[in-house]
Amino acid sequence: MTRRRIRDIRNDELIEAAIEAIHQKGFVTVTMAEIARTAGASAASINYYFGSKDQLMEKTMRRLMSLLRARLMAHLSGSETPRDRLLAIIDANFDDQLLTAQQCSVWVQFWANAPYAPRLARLHRINQRRVASHLRHELRQLVEPARQSALRASIQAYMDGVWIELAQRAGPVDAGHARQAAREVILTLLDGHGHSPRG
Repeated sequence: MTRRRIRDIRNDELIEAAIEAIHQKGFVTVTMAEIARTAGASAASINYYFGSKDQLMEKTMRRLMSLLRARLMAHLSGSETPRDRLLAIIDANFDDQLLTAQQCSVWVQFWANAPYAPRLARLHRINQRRVASHLRHELRQLVEPARQSALRASIQAYMDGVWIELAQRAGPVDAGHARQAAREVILTLLDGHGHSPRG
């Protein structure tokens, strides 16, 4: 096992503190000093590692996107049919490690602020295109071409909508319920859009 550098460990701690502080205070109003207090660190250390609040949000979202990619690979492992792989993509987006109240809150605030920060906007585009690419690949094998684009857009809109709804709720998030509900919605859409026996 590769030993982790102290800097990497410290980055993880600060990002976890950022997620908690942004969830509690909101990205617009939270200060670097408040994030530092949540981490039990000095404001100087936050500025040293991240530079600015926008840079901190960028690195936080890169970490969450890396987690999403890792969970996607885990869910896709062993999925053999296009239908199974499509459901694996859905499950990954509502994975227990990803879908928490804190991370829902941060992800939605990232979406809200991305249009006003070019680096965040670029990250948003990368993530949206990545998800779209995965969905498109499986849907090509499951539905006729004329319906693929609309179905892909509907699935992405549904997933984003669930995250937004959960971010506005008080209390813990039930990722298992979210996955089950998403599976039912996606299978209903799929079966109503020319499901192919190949899947």
